[in-house]
Formats: sequence, structure tokens, C-alpha cells
Amino acid sequence: MHHLMLDRWSLQQSPIHQLDARVKIIASLLILLSLALTARTVRGGFIAYFVILSSTAVAARLPVPSLLLRTLVVLPFVGGVVLLNLWGGDTGRAIDVFLRSALSAYAALLLLATTPFARLLRGLEMLRVPAFFLMILYFVYRYLFLLVDQVQNMRRAKECRAPRGRRESLFRAATGALAVLFARSYDRAEKVHRALLARGFQGHFISLEEPHLGRRDWAFLLGCVMLLLAVHGTVLWKGLV
Repeated sequence: MHHLMLDRWSLQQSPIHQLDARVKIIASLLILLSLALTARTVRGGFIAYFVILSSTAVAARLPVPSLLLRTLVVLPFVGGVVLLNLWGGDTGRAIDVFLRSALSAYAALLLLATTPFARLLRGLEMLRVPAFFLMILYFVYRYLFLLVDQVQNMRRAKECRAPRGRRESLFRAATGALAVLFARSYDRAEKVHRALLARGFQGHFISLEEPHLGRRDWAFLLGCVMLLLAVHGTVLWKGLV
């Protein structure tokens, strides 16, 4: 099973990677909140957010072009809204929707690329996020890749057994493959559950290291707040002038 690029990025060493996960989560939420409160007529605010996020990515020694390319994952979700606004003649709203979505995805990817997933879940747990939600999130993240590998194995088996030129009974073959995939996934889930119970799993994950907030974490969070306030103050001043 291939590791995700985000997983490899999150294991790098940089001043941003070494920050406490709670600080990075709160900073990301502050950026998203500030982005939501910015008026759509103020284009300079969006440029400021882009500069802030890109500067953080450079400080974390991450490839900015690759991160920007991965922000396009939001296009299937917001593309319909953008096209409808363009069709209705509201170009400004279409640009606003795209910029907010892209910058929000940029902030989320930056958080994932600088925080290992286990530490991210631990940080969310310490911020009092419901444990049931965190458990679902962990299992989806951890075992979705096993499901993808199963799909790839079935696809290779199908290509070995049937020539690509045959197109008859395509729907029947697809439904049969989905049934087999569901049965194999259910069987794998039962094996994973039994393995967890055999290892003493009691409904929560135990962390081997207890994070703590240091001076650098507080300084980063304070700097983030002051920077966002400066952006909003500049935007408000320009609006009054």
C-alpha cells in the first residue's frame, strides 16, 4: 500500500512541524473564521491570506506548487456553484466562492501536511472533540486505504480474466464486483475488530507521548491572531478611506 504524500510531508522536520497540534488546529480555525468574515468585495484580503498560508508552507519546507495543485480537489464540490453563478451573470460571486473554497482547502491541507494524523487526533481530543467522532475519523482514515487496495486487486484480476474489448453485461459485472467488494470489506472489518479486542482495545487510543504547550506555541498563536487582526484592520481602513 502506497503512503500518501501528505503523510510523508507530515513526518518532516521544521519549526511548523514541531508546534503543538492544538495550536495549529486553533490557528487554522481562526484563518477559516477570518476568511469567512472577509467581504467578497475586498480582493486584497484574499491575497493576504494566500501570502500568510504560502509563507507558512515555506517555513514548513513544503512544496507550495504541489500544495496548490492539491487544493483543486475542491473543484468537483464547488464547480457547480461557480458555473451557476457564471451562468446567472454574477461573476463576482463565482470568483468569491472559488477563492474562499480554494483558500479553505489550502489551510486544511497545510494543517494535514504539518501534523501527523495521530497527533492531530490527539490534539482534537484534548480540545474536547467527541471521542465517537474521532474514532470514526481514525478508522475511516486508516482502513480506507485497505479498501482502495482491495478495489485495485479486483480490477487487476478482472483485467487478467477478461479482455478489454468485451462490453456486454457491463452492468451485471459491475454489480457483481460491488457485491464481492462489500463481502470482502465486511470480512476484513470483522478480522480487524477481533484483532483490536485481542490487543485489549477499550474504545479509545492511548498516546505514548503527552503534548504540552511551550513558549514557541504561544508565540506562534499570538502572532497568528495579531496578523489576522492586522489584515482585518487594513481592510477596514481601506474601506473607510
